[in-house]
Amino acid sequence: MGVKIGDIVTGRLELRLKNLSGKKIALDAFNALYQFLAKIRQPNGTPLMTSKGEITSVHSGIFYRTANLLKEGIIPIYAFDGEKPEFKAKTIEERIRVREEAEEKWKAALGRGELEEARKYAQAALNVTDEMIKDAKRILELMGIPVVQAPSEGEAQAAYMAAKGSVWAAGSQDYDSLLFGAPRLIRNITITGKRKIPRKNIYVDVYPELIDLEKVLREDGITRGQLILIGILVGSDYNPGGVKGIGAKKALELVKKFKKPEILFSKVKWEFDVDPMAIYEFFLDPPTTDEYNVEIRRPDSENLIRFMVEEHEFSEDRVKRVINEIEESYKMIAGGGLEAWF
Repeated sequence: MGVKIGDIVTGRLELRLKNLSGKKIALDAFNALYQFLAKIRQPNGTPLMTSKGEITSVHSGIFYRTANLLKEGIIPIYAFDGEKPEFKAKTIEERIRVREEAEEKWKAALGRGELEEARKYAQAALNVTDEMIKDAKRILELMGIPVVQAPSEGEAQAAYMAAKGSVWAAGSQDYDSLLFGAPRLIRNITITGKRKIPRKNIYVDVYPELIDLEKVLREDGITRGQLILIGILVGSDYNPGGVKGIGAKKALELVKKFKKPEILFSKVKWEFDVDPMAIYEFFLDPPTTDEYNVEIRRPDSENLIRFMVEEHEFSEDRVKRVINEIEESYKMIAGGGLEAWF
């Protein structure tokens, strides 16, 4: 879900993938995997599958879209979630309920032959499984792409790496990265391209979007701590829905009026079991690790072909063609052949 603070996030800069050439971007892996699972589907909403019924939408996204980033000279680093904070339990339960309802509606729409309706519900119906996560990590490792195991939220780890300067930016669709302290956030990086508008036969172009944390804070006249408070008031993964009647603009007014968290939370009607200060402190200083490597490696082409083609039934010709592109991308990046490196 992420925090709904788009109304107060100013100074967005639309980019092209080529503008990010030579940059290391730490991606929120789960955010990307859910995008792949939701978007990479057949016209009726059914995900890509092997002849044995194994869902491979995640495999396709990780392999082909990551290769596309490499082709543009972008070095992605995927940060995977670790242990969830205790106060996220209700959010996870709610997501499971929503997916179960979406699956029922998806099947009903298919039964009625309403393909557009079916696809809409299908996007919310499936869950990223442990097996998909394991396979995604395996594909990335065979591609030579750095994989980072976060102790807690992958998005927090990506933001931490960006704040340390290990990568240029964090990549996610959610604005939570800003609350976690990412100095730069890149949105749309894994979904750049054509996107169909729901219920309409219209396609729009989607481009990467750069958001600078310092600029957002300066133009809104707030601190990062106050931005976190805004995120909590409007609703986060840890208190879904937020405080009733408070949107981003109203929250901005409140944090400027009541600057201390303790005073602010005493002035609003808090209806959640979790302590708001616990959420605030988690965003301010989340669990992270320094045990990571952000260097790209040469792909293991032989085992990558075996894994994608023999084990998961992808087209051998296409996989080999993409692997050749990955090899060339690696040579260019490792050899300093990108203009952006100079």
